[in-house]
Amino acid sequence: MQRFLFILLLGISFICFCPAITPAQSLQLFTPETFISLVKATHPVTRQAGIAVDKANAEILSAKGGFDPVLDVDASRKTFDGKNYFNYYNPELKIATPLPIDIKTGIEDNGGGSLSSEASKGQSSYLGVELALGKGFLIDKRRAALKQAKLFKSQTEQERKVTINNLLFDAYTDYWQWAGAYQQYTVFNRFLDISANRLRLIRIGFKNGERSLMDTIEAFTQVQNYQLLQADAKLKWLNSTLQISNYLWLNDDSAYMLPKHFVPDTAQFAMLQPVGSVDALAQQAAFNPILKSYEYKLNSLEVEKKLKFQSLLPYFTIKGNVLSKNYYKPKGFDVNYLENNYKWGVDFKLPLLIREGRGDYKKAQLKIKETSLELENKRWQLENKVRSYYNENTALAQQLSTTNGMYNNYFALLKNEEMKFTQGESSIFLVNSRETKLLELVQKQIELRVKFQKSRYAIDWAAGILQ
Repeated sequence: MQRFLFILLLGISFICFCPAITPAQSLQLFTPETFISLVKATHPVTRQAGIAVDKANAEILSAKGGFDPVLDVDASRKTFDGKNYFNYYNPELKIATPLPIDIKTGIEDNGGGSLSSEASKGQSSYLGVELALGKGFLIDKRRAALKQAKLFKSQTEQERKVTINNLLFDAYTDYWQWAGAYQQYTVFNRFLDISANRLRLIRIGFKNGERSLMDTIEAFTQVQNYQLLQADAKLKWLNSTLQISNYLWLNDDSAYMLPKHFVPDTAQFAMLQPVGSVDALAQQAAFNPILKSYEYKLNSLEVEKKLKFQSLLPYFTIKGNVLSKNYYKPKGFDVNYLENNYKWGVDFKLPLLIREGRGDYKKAQLKIKETSLELENKRWQLENKVRSYYNENTALAQQLSTTNGMYNNYFALLKNEEMKFTQGESSIFLVNSRETKLLELVQKQIELRVKFQKSRYAIDWAAGILQ
C-alpha cells in the first residue's frame, strides 16, 4: 500500500508541472500576433485615428479654397418716371495665386443719363493685377492657412501613430494579463486534482487503519483551500477574458465575445525574449511619433510667427488695369496704347504705434518657446522611460531566473517529503506545507512573467514603435 501510494504521489507531482494535454478539438490557440492583427484591423479607435487623418485632408481642401477663382457680378439699373438714370453690368473674375499677386479681369456695360463719373459709358473690358509689396508680400493668411493645413495633416498622422501605439500597448498588456490568469487557473486546477487524489488515498489508508483521522482532516482542509483559490482564479480568468473581448470587433463595427474554447499562448508567455541594448532602445525614443507631432506643431507655429511679422509692415498694394473698348478688343496693343488706356492706384496703411502687431508677434514667439520646452522635456522623459522599463525588464529576467532555481529546490523538497510520508517518517501537514510553498512560488513566477511581458512591450511603447 505504501509503495503504491508513493508511486502515485510521485506521478501526480510530475503531472502537476507538465503542460496539460487536451484534445485539439476542445481548445484553440489564440496567439498575441493574431489578436493584435485583429485589433489593428477592426478596433474603433484605430478607425477613429484614420478618420482624424481624413479630417486633416478636408482641412487642406478647405485651405485651398482661399485660392479659388471668384466670379463677382455687380449689376444694377434705375428707371424713374420714364427716365433711364443708369444701368450697370460689371462681372469680374478674380484669380488668386500662390504669389502675392492677384489677377483680375472683367467687362463693363454701363449706360444712362446719370452715370457715376468714374464709370465708363458703353462696353469696355479690363485685365489687371494687384501686387502686395509690404504686408502680405512674403506670406498672407491664405498661404499661411494652406501651409498650416498641410503641417496639421502630417501632425495628425503622427497623432494617429500615437493613438495606435497606446492602443496596442493596452492590448498587449491585457493579453498577457489574460494569459497569466489562465495559467493561474490551470495551475490551481492541477493542484486541486493532486490534493483530491491524495485525500482519496489517505481515506483508503484510514479505512485500512494505516492513517489517522487527523490526516484525513488535514488533507481535506488542503482540498478546500485549493477550491477557494481555484474559484478566485477562475473569476479573474473570466474577467480577463471579458477585458480581451473589448478589443474584438467585426468589420461592420459590431463587437463580439471571445469564444470560450480560445486559450492564450502559454508557451510564448513563458519565454524570456531579449530586448536588445539599452542605448539602441533609448535612441529609438527619438523617433517616437509624439516627438514628431511636436515638431510639426513647431513648424506650424513658425508659419504663424511669419504671418504675425507681416503685421509689423505697412499695407502697401499696387493695382493696375489695362483697359479696352468693347470686350477684349484692343487696337494696336503697343506702348502708345498702354499710355492711353490704363487705370492704376496705390493703397497704403500703417498703424503708427504698431502695438497690435508687436503684441501678436511677441505672443507667436512665446508660443514657439513654450512648445520647444515641452518638446525637450517630452524627449527626455521618453528616453528615461525606455531606460526605466529596460531596467525593470532586466530585473524581472533575473528574478525569473532565480525562481526557476528555487522551483527545482522546492520540487525536490516536496518529492522528498512525499517519499518520507509514504514511509511513515513525515506527516501530511509537512507535505501540505511543502506543496503550499511550491504553489506560492509558481504563483510568483506567473506574476513575474506577466510583469516581464508588460515591461518588454512597455519599452517599445515608450519608443513609439508599436504599430
